[in-house]
Amino acid sequence: MATESIVLGGGCFWCIESAFNSVDGVVSAYSGYANGSVENPSYEAVCTGNTGHNEVVEVNFDTDVISRREILEIFFALHDPTQLNRQGNDVGTQYRSGIYFKSNEQKQDALAIIEEIREAEIWPGEVVTEVEPLGLYFQAEDYHQDYFSNNPQNVYCNMVVAPKLAKFKKTFASRLK
Repeated sequence: MATESIVLGGGCFWCIESAFNSVDGVVSAYSGYANGSVENPSYEAVCTGNTGHNEVVEVNFDTDVISRREILEIFFALHDPTQLNRQGNDVGTQYRSGIYFKSNEQKQDALAIIEEIREAEIWPGEVVTEVEPLGLYFQAEDYHQDYFSNNPQNVYCNMVVAPKLAKFKKTFASRLK
């Protein structure tokens, strides 16, 4: 098994993490914080918007089963990359769209797919997804891991995450575990 890891930010990490953990070829997806200036930030600190960190998901995948391009296509289907520092009602720099690469190949693939999205005019607005090298990264607290599955009674999960995941699973049914 050949594995690769990429870090993606697309709004609240609960939805992104839950979606990727259901994809065939994804070995694991973990919620975390990336590219801020504070060592080991807490969720509460990140939520203030003062740490510079983004809520992200580290996606570890088997490249023999799913390609980096497919991972990026799923990522762009899971969120609106034209919303600057927000996703829906989640507002702040911690919800920005971002791809945090670990290799030049990841950077080039990210830039290429963004250009394809722009040329195809898939979104009515400009894609604002930042593509930057992965800086500081910290895995989020344990209670954030697999949050959606572990907290089905949560109102936010029922109102925001569940509908997004239902749409995702319908669109990517052939890619699910």
